[in-house]
Parts: sequence; structure tokens; C-alpha cells
Amino acid sequence: MAAPLYTTASGLLWHAGKILILTIGLPARGKTHISRALERYLRWMGVKTQVVSLGDYRRKTLGGAQKLPPDYFTLGEKSPETIALRKMVSDGCEELIWNFFESGGQVVIYDANNGTRKGRETLAEKFGKAGIHVIMLESFCDNKEIIETNIRNVKISSPDYRGWDPNKAVEDYYGRIKDRERSYEPVEETTWPFIRIINVGEKIMVHNIRGYLQSRIIFFLMNIHNRFRMIYFARSGQSLIEHSYKADSDLSPAGWEYSEKLKEFVLKRRTKSLEQRGYSADDRRLVIWTSTRRRAHHTAWPFLVAAQTATHTPHLTVEESMATSAEASTLSEVANIPTLNVKVVEKPQMSEINPGVWDGLTPDTARKYYSDEWKRFVKDPYAFRAPRAESYHDLSVRLEPILIELEREKEDLLIIGHSSVIRCLLAYLIGMPASEIPAIEIARGDLLEVVPSSYGVDSQAFHFWDGPGRRGEDGGSGETSKDETNFYENYAEDTKGKRRIHREEELEGDKI
Repeated sequence: MAAPLYTTASGLLWHAGKILILTIGLPARGKTHISRALERYLRWMGVKTQVVSLGDYRRKTLGGAQKLPPDYFTLGEKSPETIALRKMVSDGCEELIWNFFESGGQVVIYDANNGTRKGRETLAEKFGKAGIHVIMLESFCDNKEIIETNIRNVKISSPDYRGWDPNKAVEDYYGRIKDRERSYEPVEETTWPFIRIINVGEKIMVHNIRGYLQSRIIFFLMNIHNRFRMIYFARSGQSLIEHSYKADSDLSPAGWEYSEKLKEFVLKRRTKSLEQRGYSADDRRLVIWTSTRRRAHHTAWPFLVAAQTATHTPHLTVEESMATSAEASTLSEVANIPTLNVKVVEKPQMSEINPGVWDGLTPDTARKYYSDEWKRFVKDPYAFRAPRAESYHDLSVRLEPILIELEREKEDLLIIGHSSVIRCLLAYLIGMPASEIPAIEIARGDLLEVVPSSYGVDSQAFHFWDGPGRRGEDGGSGETSKDETNFYENYAEDTKGKRRIHREEELEGDKI
């Protein structure tokens, strides 16, 4: 997503050469989750990266587990048909790896068990002779709770078990693990550089890792986990002075109303989503990130007030405590909202994109007085930087520490931010190319729900607000809420093809 600062004459980054990462580990040890997360991060850095999944290739060419011969996953002697099928799959994956490297790719993550020393050594030698750096990445896990969670997640999301009875799917997967355990050989050889991740981030061991890019891979792997969490995005409420970057104004009356609606909708939606997945909101904390701008962190205030009310703060009088207790009880009964455990964190890196000399200008004014810059802006909104301003590339680089914290955060997370910031974070999570970032529409009044999983990211959006301050709509107020003088922050997508929002009615809002 965020292009690197420079590239070499060969087109490879930081003189790192080509790298093949061989994942190693028993089933349900988080290899796929680690592979996809690392791919997302390296692509964000500008590194041409691809995951080659043996399981995905096998499913694509042979079908799901129910279509395979009975002896496909078991140990011992196999039929000639099974041997031919397994060889076809492994040869096909190798061909994909070679094709990616030959087409200019730099990093391939081969997501497979690679559980025998002989098998992975043979593969490593084959690519090593071609000048490709090979790294062994082992995911070792002896925590039964983590293994059980991984199995349940795979049972729900793996294409192998689509349409299966849940209990039979879990039983089948346990069978695969027991077979693999008898032949599995952990990484003990030091012939090749290796990384050993224990219990998905509890501990990490490295051997012979060298160079900038390989070190960045280690840095990222030290910050990931596979704990289930919900991630939400919402824009901050309307401020008194919407058009000025320099003005740090407070929320308007409509902005305060919006913040209350946001709180109510987030709590209801989060409770429903967690219950659908077998979790209780009472047992989980909601962490809220905002920028240090007033309109952002003030939008989070209703969450703090609700939490304070729910815990009956000690400084209240007896009468006030009884009143707030009754209010909290009524709120819980009417809105079905659990006791709120919330934490709000302000992050200065999450301030909106700096428009420079375009601050407060309309598109027509910018086009008139900065005609040359406007042409470059229209040609490439992501890389363009107005005089004394930031480009979306600059913003992406500024947000890198936030991305690492996003990966490290284990609690449910609500990010209340500015549209430019949400665009970058959302593009990182769902793996969108950099060129599309300015074209992502982030309308005030839409809540974006993102759930990371082993096989990708599930995302959907819900519409909950039509009041003043919603872009392009007046909410019945008779006012034009689209602020043309803040277009660099809110409307960079106007110069490119738009990603329009399509809405469908749902019980508590419009599902996009």
C-alpha cells in the first residue's frame, strides 16, 4: 500500500534479494493467520509479496476435503491415485512460486505444513541454488486453549468444511492433527535461517536473520496475535468549523447528537455481532482510539459517560446515584446494552491529512490558482502533495506505528477518526492497492465493522445517521452539508472513480 522510500535498479527493495518463507507447523497452529497478516504488512511496505497456500491450491484443483480419497490425509501406504494427486498439488504450488519470482515478485510465503525435515530441506535446497534466500518460519503451539480456538475458527471459516456438521468438522480436523503429530519433526537444523513463533506470539526465536527487510519481518511477527476481536471505524462528528485544518473547533450541536447516536448504535451492533459468534460483551473491553483533535476525541465522550454511569461513580450523592442507577437500568432494558467497560486513547498520529496551502479552498479555487498542481492531483491523488501539505503516501508513512498497534491490540476496537485516516487504515486491513485509497468513500453516519480471520477479513458497513453533517445530504435541515472547502480531506475521491455505497435495509440500520 504505502510505497517504499526508494527502490534499487533491479526493482527489488533495500537490496534484500528474493525471499522464500516456508511455514512449518502442525494443523491449527496459526500458520495461515500468520502468513496472511505478514503478506498484508509487506504489501503495505511496497514489497511485492504473495502467499502460496497448498491448502487453497488443493481445494481449487481437487475440491474440498469431502471430495478427496480417504487416504489423502492419513499416514502409511497410499494408493497410486492419492500419490499422483499429492504430487500434482505440490508441483503446482512450486510452479506458482517460480512464476511469481520470475514475474518480479520479491517475497513468497509458502503456507503448508512442511512437517518433515527431508521434505523442507529438499525444497529449500532447490530454491537456494537459484539464489533465493530461504527462511524457515515455524509456528509451534502447545497451548490447548489456542489450539482449540484455532480449530473452532477453522471449522467455521475453512472452505474444507463448508456445509459440514460443526461437531463432525471438529472431529475430522482433530483426526488430521493426530496423523500429522506422528510424523512431525520440529525445526532443529541450523542450515537455513529460521524463525520460531511459540504460541502465536508468546515467544519468538530467531536464527541467522540478516538485512533490513528480514529484520522488518521479525519486527512485525513480534506484534501479531490471533485472538478474536471486532474492529469498528466511524468518522468524528460535525464540528463548528468544518472547513479549516488549522482550527481545532469543538463539535457542533449536530455533532454532539451524532456522538450519542454513534454510541448507541456501536453498543447494540457490537453486542449482536459478539452474540452471533458465541461471545458476551459483558466479558470484553471496548478500546476507543481517536486523534487529539477536539472533534474526534469529543465524539468518544458519550462512551465514557455511559461507562461512568454504569459503574456509579463514588463522588455522586445518594440521590444522584439512585437516579443514575435507574437511568442505567432503563438504558440497559430498552437498548439491551451491557455494563460498559471502555477505554479511550488519544493518538496524535491519527490527525487528518494536512492540506497545506489548499486549506479552506474549494475544488474550483484550487483548480484556478494552482492549475499545475491540480493536474498532478487529478493524475495521482495518492502520491500528490500540495505545497506545504501531506500526500496520502505521507499520511500512510505517518500511520505505520498505528498499524503495528492495530495488529497488537487484543481488545475490541473502535476507531473514531477523520476520513483520510480511516481510508488508509481500512485499505491496509482489507488489502487494497494504494491507488484506490483516495477513492474510498467514508461517509459520516456509517459504521464500518471489520473482523480479521485466518482466511482474510470480513467487513461490512451499517448506516445509522442522516442528520446534518452527513456528506451530500442535508438530513432534512435544508442546509447543504457537503463542505466544498474541506475537499482535500473529505472529497479526494471526487477526482477519481467512486466506490459508491449501496444500502440495504436492516433492523437496526442500513447494511451496506
